[in-house]
Amino acid sequence: MDLKVFITNQDSTCDECGEKLGHHAWITLSDNKAFCLSCADLDHLVFLPSGDAALTRRSAKYSALSAVVLQWSRARKHYERQGLLVEEAALQRAEQECLEDADVRARRNERQAERRDELDQEYVSSFAKRVRELFPKCPAGREQVIAEHACQKYSGRVGRSAQAKNLDEKSILLAVIAHIRHAETNYDEFLARGLDRSLARDAVKDVIDKVLENWK
Repeated sequence: MDLKVFITNQDSTCDECGEKLGHHAWITLSDNKAFCLSCADLDHLVFLPSGDAALTRRSAKYSALSAVVLQWSRARKHYERQGLLVEEAALQRAEQECLEDADVRARRNERQAERRDELDQEYVSSFAKRVRELFPKCPAGREQVIAEHACQKYSGRVGRSAQAKNLDEKSILLAVIAHIRHAETNYDEFLARGLDRSLARDAVKDVIDKVLENWK
């Protein structure tokens, strides 16, 4: 059960220490008695206002002790959540994780924007459609992956050639082979081990041929 802290709308007094808390005091309630945060042993917690769902969720997760802060709304006739009281260390940990997430999201969004700028969407769609026509049994969505990779502007990839722009069958085949080589074989592992590129290609040729046959 969540602990609750109430922000009062009238003058309050702590029933344990007798301290006059005044208007808008932060109190807890138990057995029809009001207690200040100090007497309730909650005064070491820090306040996290509502508004950032991820930060709130993580702070609550990492805080061994937390309390929901509520205030009565005269207009709406019910208590509204104002935020959360959590341990400071938990809040700091949550803030750090959210900052890292924000950086990751920003970098991902930048990459996606750059990639969109580098793609001719109409051409990519035509290229993907041609891949699906030539290899109707390839996994769903794979034609789009192949097309986007092959058709990226300024890449020098096979999809940027004049023949590919005419949706030439040979160019489409080269793009599909390149995708299979990296996605369906151990080719990248061979390169990572230092194997010569031509030898690595020879090593995966049979696998590529088999995948091509299965996709037709």
